[in-house]
Amino acid sequence: MSNARRTATKRRPAPLPEELAFLELQRTADLLSRGVAQLLKAEEISANQYNVLRILRGAPEGLTCGEIASRMITRDPDITRLLDRLEKRHLISRCRENSDRRMVMTRISTAGAKLLARMDAPVREAHRRQLGHLGPRRLTALTRLLQSARSQIA
Repeated sequence: MSNARRTATKRRPAPLPEELAFLELQRTADLLSRGVAQLLKAEEISANQYNVLRILRGAPEGLTCGEIASRMITRDPDITRLLDRLEKRHLISRCRENSDRRMVMTRISTAGAKLLARMDAPVREAHRRQLGHLGPRRLTALTRLLQSARSQIA
């Protein structure tokens, strides 16, 4: 038997439980994000733009670019461009602080708040359709497991 044929017939070792869990998380995250992506596409915003608007809605006093970046669900290496696109659509506003001219504060605009308000119910409904079948106890357990896994990585 040739070396190439022996290599082709060798079985791959059984995947580790960690590998299986990772793959299932990836597959699940992809499916879940597709459902919400449809809603975002209808409003012509990306998942990262939506994330920024939600972050800013929770911080009416405004946040710096660095603070926004630290709260993002997924890292965006070019947060400034992301904010530029939102500002161009009048969904956010940015202004320099009088006390420290180097600091630029970003705030959600009225238009941005209205966009989020329009999306709140459809997004909640999408999440309910996707995960509601698990029930409150299993969802709480899942949330705790994911938080625990993330705390060990960060």
